[in-house]
Amino acid sequence: MTQLLNEDIIKQVREVFDGMQQPVQILFFGQKEKCDYCEDTHQLLEELVAISEKIGLSVYDMEADADVAKNFNVDKTPGIVIAAKSGEQITDFGIRYAGIPSGHEFTSIIQDVMLVSGRDSGLNDQTRSFLKDLKDPIHMQVFVTPT
Repeated sequence: MTQLLNEDIIKQVREVFDGMQQPVQILFFGQKEKCDYCEDTHQLLEELVAISEKIGLSVYDMEADADVAKNFNVDKTPGIVIAAKSGEQITDFGIRYAGIPSGHEFTSIIQDVMLVSGRDSGLNDQTRSFLKDLKDPIHMQVFVTPT
């Protein structure tokens, strides 16, 4: 199997990950059939978690582990959840990816790992106050088309 991340990228990501504060758990949801990018996404995540001891990877099959997928609100494959880890406790911050995080999304997933590692969203007090006062759930999605 050909390595997806070259040595220059690994070096750059390692430098970023050296600033990790707390452990992060990445949850991968794939399936064996009818998933064009599941293998590549799984391999990419394996290579990513190998860069830092503070990152773990849990691998789930969308069909066999349907209860776990439902618990984490994952309904597309490949699906990725970036969560905090403290001992055996996994804390979900609601960060999801559907599809392979390649191109610009690779930078985004690195930033999300760092964000979760710091356990702080970086939002200012005014935004936190606004969000705290929301009464109804909000489902926000960002779609990206590879070019």
